[in-house]
Amino acid sequence: MESNIFNLIKICPIIIISLTYSYWIRTFIQPGTKRLLCLLPIICLNLFIPLTFTSVHLTGTLGFFFAWLANFKLLLLSFNKGPLSSQSSISLPRFIVLSCLPIKIQQNSKTNKTSIPDLTNGSKRSNFETNSNTPFLQYPIKIILLGILVKIYDYSENIHPKVILVMYCFQIYFMLEIILVIFATMARTILGLELEPQFNNPILSTSLQDFWGRRWNLMVTSIMRPTVYEPTLKVAKNLVGLKWATLVAVFGTFVVSGLMHELILFYLGRLEPTFKMFGFFVFHGVCLTVEIVLKKVVTDRWRLPRFVSGPLTVGFFFATCFWLFLPEFIRCRVFVMASEEYAALGVYVRNLTSVF
Repeated sequence: MESNIFNLIKICPIIIISLTYSYWIRTFIQPGTKRLLCLLPIICLNLFIPLTFTSVHLTGTLGFFFAWLANFKLLLLSFNKGPLSSQSSISLPRFIVLSCLPIKIQQNSKTNKTSIPDLTNGSKRSNFETNSNTPFLQYPIKIILLGILVKIYDYSENIHPKVILVMYCFQIYFMLEIILVIFATMARTILGLELEPQFNNPILSTSLQDFWGRRWNLMVTSIMRPTVYEPTLKVAKNLVGLKWATLVAVFGTFVVSGLMHELILFYLGRLEPTFKMFGFFVFHGVCLTVEIVLKKVVTDRWRLPRFVSGPLTVGFFFATCFWLFLPEFIRCRVFVMASEEYAALGVYVRNLTSVF
C-alpha cells in the first residue's frame, strides 16, 4: 500500500511535466506527422505509467486514464482534433485536467439536456439530464452497496456461483462509476467546469445500440468516435460504399475497444493474454451490427416493446459477461486482489488515525 502511494507521489510531477510539454508542442509544432512524432515519447510514457504500480485499483485506473483515454486525446491533438484542440486559448491547468481525466466539458451548460454521440448510427441523442441534475445521494448508496458486495464475498461458499458472477458485474459497474464520479467532481470543483455525464443507467438499456451508444461509459464513447469510428467510416465509404460503411466503422470501433481492454487486463494481472476479453467485444460488435441491420429492415410496428427488449438486452449482456468477460478477471485474480486492497486500506486508515 505505502509503496504504491509513494510511487503515485513520484509519478505526479512527471505527468505534469509531460503534459506541459504536450501543451507547448501544440503551440510551436504544426498539426500532422511532425507533431505526432513529437508527442510519441509522451504516448509511450503513458503506456509505461501503469506498470509502475502493483495495486489493482491504481493500475486499472491509470491504465484507463493514461494508456487509453489520454493517449487517444494526444493522437487527436497530433492532427488538431479532439477535446485538447477544441479551444485555441485553453489554459495549461485546464489542458492538463482534460488530458489525464475521463471528463468531457459540457458544450451547452444553459440547457439541462446532454447530447451523447451515438457510435451506432452517427447521430446525437438528447435524451437525459446531466449529472448536475442527478441526485448526489445515489453515489453514497453505490459506495455502500459496493462495501456490502465485498463483505458478502466472505460467505461466497454458501452462494450459488451464478449469483457471485452477477455480483462481480455490479462490482465492476459500481467501482468504475464511483472512480469516474470522484475525478469528475474534483475537476468540476477545481476548475468550475460543467461536465457531460459518464453513465446513463445502463441497467435500463433496451438494446445493444442503446447500451453501448447511449448508456455505458460515455467517456469512452466520446473519445472512440473521433479516433476510430469517424476515420474508419471515411475509409470504408470508399471501399464498400455508404450503405455498409457504418457497419464497418461500428465493428472496427469494437475491435479497437477489445484490444484496449486486453491492455488494461494485462496491467491488472500481468499474465499472458488469452484474447477472450478481445473476443467479448468482437462478439458484441458482430451482434450490434446485426441488430442495426435488423432495425433497418424491420419497421417500428414490429419492434419489441420496452418491457420485453429491456430484460432481453440485460440478460444477453450478463450471459456474455459470464461466458467471456468475467472469466478473464477471475483468471487474473482481480476480485481477490481488490478485496485484499480494501482490507489493507482499512488497516492503513486505522493505523493512520491512531497516530493522531
